[in-house]
Amino acid sequence: MLRVEKRPSPSKTWGYLAPILAVIATMIGGGMMFALLGKDPFEAIRIIFYDPLFSEFAWYYRPQLLIKGAPLILIAIGLSMGFRAGVWNIGAEGQYIIGALFGAGFALAVYPTESVFIFPSMIILGALGGFLWAMIPAILKTKFGTNEILVSLMLVYVAEQLLASMSLGLMKNPEGFGFPGSRNLQQYASAHNAELWIGSGVHMGVVFGLIAVIFAYVMLARHQLGFHIRLTGESPKAARFAGVNPNRLIIFCLGSSGALAGLAGLFEIAGPSGQVNIDFNVGYGFTAIIVAFLGRLNPFGIMLAGLLMALTYIGGEIAQSSLGLPSAAIQAFQGMLLFFLLAVDLLTNFKIKWAKTEIIV
Repeated sequence: MLRVEKRPSPSKTWGYLAPILAVIATMIGGGMMFALLGKDPFEAIRIIFYDPLFSEFAWYYRPQLLIKGAPLILIAIGLSMGFRAGVWNIGAEGQYIIGALFGAGFALAVYPTESVFIFPSMIILGALGGFLWAMIPAILKTKFGTNEILVSLMLVYVAEQLLASMSLGLMKNPEGFGFPGSRNLQQYASAHNAELWIGSGVHMGVVFGLIAVIFAYVMLARHQLGFHIRLTGESPKAARFAGVNPNRLIIFCLGSSGALAGLAGLFEIAGPSGQVNIDFNVGYGFTAIIVAFLGRLNPFGIMLAGLLMALTYIGGEIAQSSLGLPSAAIQAFQGMLLFFLLAVDLLTNFKIKWAKTEIIV
């Protein structure tokens, strides 16, 4: 019989191997799913992982990795700090939406004024919007002991209804012939999150994503606050004994993750998306959870995981157009990555041993 036995301490070897094995298992499981859908599994996997990087059109797809990966990295960095401390923010999708609405709302309110201060103000308001939305579960958690998982998740649906309401009402383009959606911010120079170098795909969201990675690494590795976060996640009793204030830590973790999610939403709506509309949110807040765990809650690991997840987005879009794969199949493929990661991650904290059984006659 197989027996699961807890390790004295987490295995570093399995900690590094788990993401690699999860990716391999996802390829196998995804290939089987594609085969059941009547598609060539080898061709599908090749298109998703190889074509965006090495095909004849790779010159176009490679910059898209930065565009798709930037919001995932920003959100996942914020989530990882909370996850390390045992604070579970599952509502980054809602904070992403509210941050976008705050920033875009300001730009639409001052339209058509042109000023160098508009976009910086949008950045501040985007972060503020995400922060305030994250403060709802933070305050309820610290004051009334509510579950931050449920509260933050339920607020996603509230944010989606606000997004729909703004698209059809207050922020609707008065010159849009009645169609839902705001003015296109890409056509509003002072509010547009334009490319920093033409053709590179690098906009301010990419820069902020890199800054967030470096800042999070320095804080977790060198700052006392980072030590408190790690200590709380590993041993809450020891953290309390060391004088860590759990309520302050909850507010910091939820607030910072909300602010980064809000920034991601702002950069997306002022850049690649360009417009407040019903379909603005595409699940980045939920996908970032996969990115955070795939990157082992390590800032540089998250950066690589974000680029890998962006690769599946771009490769999935290519597979949908060239092979006729349904979008739901690509979403299921991405979900497999988290499923297999959690499954393989069992071996980081537990050993599987054969247990001898005695047969009594």
